[in-house]
Amino acid sequence: MDFKKDQLVALLAQIAPNRYLQALLIFLLFFGLAKAMDVIITRVIKKWIEKTRLKLDDQVLDIFHSPIFLSIILFGLAMAAERLEFKEAISFITLGCLKTVAIFSWAFAAARFLKLLLNLLSYDDSRFKLIQDRTLPLFHNLLILVVTGLSIYIIFLVWNIDLTAWIASAGILGLAISFAAKDTLANLFSGVFIMADAPYKLGDFIVLDSGERGNVTNIGIRSTRLLTRDDVEITVPNSIMGNTKVINEAGGRHEKFRIRVKVGVAYGSEIDKVHEVLLEVAKSIPDVCKTPEPRVRFRAFGDSSLDHELLCWVKKPVLRGKVLHMLNTAVYKRFLKEDIEIPFPQRDLHVMSTAPDITGKIPQPKIV
Repeated sequence: MDFKKDQLVALLAQIAPNRYLQALLIFLLFFGLAKAMDVIITRVIKKWIEKTRLKLDDQVLDIFHSPIFLSIILFGLAMAAERLEFKEAISFITLGCLKTVAIFSWAFAAARFLKLLLNLLSYDDSRFKLIQDRTLPLFHNLLILVVTGLSIYIIFLVWNIDLTAWIASAGILGLAISFAAKDTLANLFSGVFIMADAPYKLGDFIVLDSGERGNVTNIGIRSTRLLTRDDVEITVPNSIMGNTKVINEAGGRHEKFRIRVKVGVAYGSEIDKVHEVLLEVAKSIPDVCKTPEPRVRFRAFGDSSLDHELLCWVKKPVLRGKVLHMLNTAVYKRFLKEDIEIPFPQRDLHVMSTAPDITGKIPQPKIV
């Protein structure tokens, strides 16, 4: 490598005796190499990859395209700066900055590639049981921490920073931080346990003990975010999520959700006809699942009505409000059409008088 480098310098010395002009030629040479590589990637390799059925190779090429181009440019700038023969301090700072940019570029690309690889592994539940949709946020966050930590370590080495003092002071600093940021650490550990235990996952509809209900849009290290049906985002710290009762409406054997329509009919109504009408109404709603089938249950003899309950299933919990509205409307219209009375509470008031009338008799109670 050094031999080829010396040959390049000797060749440039013959072309341009001025070292500033030589540095410019080195930069232009590597810039041309970067553009040539860019053309090869975009016009040759990319077109060849597009003919394959796999999308993975396209995504990998997009991830590493920019770092390759940038690395060639940075390498050319480093050689040009070395040719300018700056003072030792200036040269050290210049090369350190160029290496730092290259490290961040490749670290970002590596994080994207590893995230893509994790998503690919999560599709095969039979071979990689630990990496699934519900555990992906945990691995994504751990991946970011590992890549960030490794990048910082390499940058320290590039800048010749002694890590011994940093490691020695890490214990004291960690103890101070643990007391000052105990809530943050509680959220951090709770987030890890939530991702590992997976009481809910992205996309689930959950109900908190405090009454909030929404779709889980993000499970982070510090907090969990819910999007309510009013399109309002709620951010709940993980320490609270780990110590509260969570009802997962999308959990269980399947994501289907059962809704209940309570309806009362007057005493004397034809029960069989009521059951038939309720089932016909349920089957007429498109969003009601065919399997399991809708059911009708006669629950109780109420004070003013025969209490029934129509049980229906919808594909997702998010449809609960919409289907419940449609069922209530359809049941009311159908009952009016079939002359099925929906009673309301009534009370008979008996007014009694103990004073005798003019004939000396005590009057009978009056019903008002």
